[in-house]
Amino acid sequence: MATEVTNYQCPSCTGPLHFSSNSGNLDCSYCGESFDVATIELLYSIKEDDAVKAASEPEWEFNIDEWGGEEAEHMRAYNCPSCGAQIICDDTTAATSCPYCNNPTVVPGQFTGMLRPDFVIPFKLNKEAAKKALKNYYKGKKFLSKTFSTGNKIEEIKGIYVPFWLFNGISDGDISYRATRNHVFTQGDERVTVTEHYQVERQGNVVFEKVPVDGSSKMPDAHMDAIEPFDYSALVPFSTAYLPGYLADKYDIESDVCSERANERIRTSTQELFASTVKGYVTLMPQSSSIEIKAGEIKYALLPVWMLSTKWKGKNFLFAMNGQTGKLIGDLPVVWGKFWALFAGISLPLMLLLGIILF
Repeated sequence: MATEVTNYQCPSCTGPLHFSSNSGNLDCSYCGESFDVATIELLYSIKEDDAVKAASEPEWEFNIDEWGGEEAEHMRAYNCPSCGAQIICDDTTAATSCPYCNNPTVVPGQFTGMLRPDFVIPFKLNKEAAKKALKNYYKGKKFLSKTFSTGNKIEEIKGIYVPFWLFNGISDGDISYRATRNHVFTQGDERVTVTEHYQVERQGNVVFEKVPVDGSSKMPDAHMDAIEPFDYSALVPFSTAYLPGYLADKYDIESDVCSERANERIRTSTQELFASTVKGYVTLMPQSSSIEIKAGEIKYALLPVWMLSTKWKGKNFLFAMNGQTGKLIGDLPVVWGKFWALFAGISLPLMLLLGIILF
């Protein structure tokens, strides 16, 4: 019977293989050998063919009650092919590591009944790069407590391949604006301001390619949006060989649900693009807007994200870093004493100056 869990092992010493963001190959943790993805895929495809042939053997019937209801709805158990230990994970985990031997493990059975990813962007930055980026993120934050930078401890750091739907489409926009332009001149002892009013029209088509929307309910949408963009030139055809050493989730939000966010992003980007073409006015207010979206194809990709969870003074803070570009975003506490002190330092002199001018 074909094994449900794939644990890539070194052909030389049978040690665990993990994908290296530095070399772009599968490296052995023990003997140091390095193998390209195509070689390992070919080797394991032969093993899978042998396993399929073995599956034709007769099997004994074994009737036993199964877990039922909500109790086991989101729980999955697998056996590690390296040490035989049982791996427990939820129903959206596609790659993890064994809690006993720590070997990186792929769970391709989790993709059963789901769409196979079209593409993957391999991790380019490692765990140390994520830790360094977090420290740099603290710098220059005026309203951040100094003790947060030194006392905020990383509770967990995970490299995750996050499922994304990539939308292609065309927006057909027709937007009208009310704009004004001022002319100021002196007439005798008076200063005269003449305001001119204009009706501005913009029409056109905008082509959008690979608009990303994450398909995992476990990932905070705001964090995923903020770490964009990804460099799509690094997209490669999906292979499970890129997964060992990282976690991977399969989508649990269907593409038709995510299309609502994609449409919203396309409309917002179209409005911003059209407005950027209107120049030379003091004010610009949209009067009417009509944007139709012609839906194109959807692709499914796994994109690299580092998730860092920290704790400070009993509170949890979540950070996300683009595993390809290094862009990091996250939650930071505001020291309101510093904020109000700066506000008072700016506002009080301005109020004093205004009082002198008026009175």
